[in-house]
Amino acid sequence: MRRMDRNVFRLAAGVLTLLAAVLAGTSFADDAQPGAAVVISLSEAIHRAQQNEPAFASALAAQKSAAIDRYLARAALLPSAVYHNQALYTQPNGQTSPALHGGAQVSPIFIANNAVHEYISQASINETVGLKQFADAQVAAANAARAAAELEIARRGLISSVINLYYSLSASETKQHVLEEALQEAQSFTDLTQKRETAREVAHADVVKAQLVQQQRQRDLSDGILAAAKSRLELAVLLFPDPRTPYSTESAGPPPPLPPREEVNRAASINNPEIRSALAEVRAGNAQVTSARAAYLPDLGLNFSYGIDAPQFTKHGPDDVNNLGYSISATLDIPLWDWFSTQKRVKQSEIRRDAAKVSLTSARRKLIATLEEAYGEAVAARDQLGLLDLSARTAAESLRLTKLRYSSGEAPALEVVDAQTAYLSVQTAQADAVVRYQTALTGLQLLTGTL
Repeated sequence: MRRMDRNVFRLAAGVLTLLAAVLAGTSFADDAQPGAAVVISLSEAIHRAQQNEPAFASALAAQKSAAIDRYLARAALLPSAVYHNQALYTQPNGQTSPALHGGAQVSPIFIANNAVHEYISQASINETVGLKQFADAQVAAANAARAAAELEIARRGLISSVINLYYSLSASETKQHVLEEALQEAQSFTDLTQKRETAREVAHADVVKAQLVQQQRQRDLSDGILAAAKSRLELAVLLFPDPRTPYSTESAGPPPPLPPREEVNRAASINNPEIRSALAEVRAGNAQVTSARAAYLPDLGLNFSYGIDAPQFTKHGPDDVNNLGYSISATLDIPLWDWFSTQKRVKQSEIRRDAAKVSLTSARRKLIATLEEAYGEAVAARDQLGLLDLSARTAAESLRLTKLRYSSGEAPALEVVDAQTAYLSVQTAQADAVVRYQTALTGLQLLTGTL
């Protein structure tokens, strides 16, 4: 019986120990498991950057503010209505005077006031008709169009930066893999030279040369890892609240083809935010000149008031006098003399308008030059990308043949090192060429408004 109790006790202790070990192992596994890396596509990276980049946020705020200014300027063209209420008491002067509707009333001490007790409760509608109001509305509309164009410029600049960082990160990671393979190649060649030295087929100088190359590849790999980490952080600053958030980018597919030159020129001439911004600035300048010249013309003010303005706050006064009524007024202010202030404002507006015209001409010239440069860069990058593909295959074949010749004793170690260096150089240039072509193609897409 005691033996059975001991067995049961041992079995229970073993189960508890196993359960504790499983729970502890699960806890350790949960603690040690790193956060899953987020896969960020290019479109997602652009969307996140638009939410986090301060310059784009400022441009967006300026565009929204300009749109509100345009609404306010248009609203100023419409009549305004207020409901005015006032109760006024004036000290009497001790005398009476005939009331407006018969009888007598106590006179106020101030001659500008109508009565000792005066109650005003009126709805008032006001409208000012003048050229300046319409010109100011045109200025606000032009400024809103300019702010929208500036927002598009900021958006395209942000997209260009994101795409450049995105493909630069991809190129940095590709270079890191290339350097890892180059280090393995250097280690393999070091092992080969050591084996051949042991077999007394080569001198120790070949081993030393191979070891120097291997050490150089280790340093290159260390720099490549650091460069990839920097590229990752630079992009993560635009994507995440914490730049240390683990993430990965999508593998780049084959580069898209280059669009025809005529199509690029036609699309860029139609949809270019720099030209739209300059045109809006010229329109705003013309409207500002009109607004300044409007000071030479009179303004017509219209007012309609309906309500009570009487000594009693009631619809009917003494003797059933009607206190509720309306009044209409029209005011025409004709400018006569302002010490040439209007002339100076007109001159100031014309100076700004002429400067805006120069900016428009300059923007058109820059667009032509930028199109020529961007398309030429894209063509050169595309051609070099094809040449580098051929060079990479040629360099790989050269390295393979040189290693075979070295193994058979027909080539010195220096030729193998040169072939390794040439192959590494071509692979690195190939990664840079992909970024160059993608960046150039992105520049064309941004100029044409297709991205």
